[in-house]
Amino acid sequence: MPAGLLHGQDAADVATYIAKCAGNPSCGVTASKTAAPAPPATTTAPGGGATSPLALGKQIFGSAGCGSCHTLKDAGATGTVGPNLDQLKLSKTRVAKQVTNGGKIMPAFKGRLSTAQIDAVAAYVSSVAGK
Repeated sequence: MPAGLLHGQDAADVATYIAKCAGNPSCGVTASKTAAPAPPATTTAPGGGATSPLALGKQIFGSAGCGSCHTLKDAGATGTVGPNLDQLKLSKTRVAKQVTNGGKIMPAFKGRLSTAQIDAVAAYVSSVAGK
């Protein structure tokens, strides 16, 4: 997890969850508050020009913290917790499903990212992974 991502009670809640629930999804610990909604997907660059879907996906990959767990050379990511995406060739559908639902130790991003954001990151990852 990136340093400084959570503070105070939020950091304590995550630490409690990890300590009690790592690998046990039915551990009984639940969130004490609802997560803040994800920022809306944008399709314009800071200068007002259009942003390509792949550029948007790359930006979301970075801002959602994907690189803290995954290695992906194109994104400058060197995480070692999750699979090295440079070693996999994944379809857009597979990436979208994994990002949406999570799995094993990967959290689900449904509810944290919009469908459009998940679609953009899936398009990006599937276009650069395994290259």
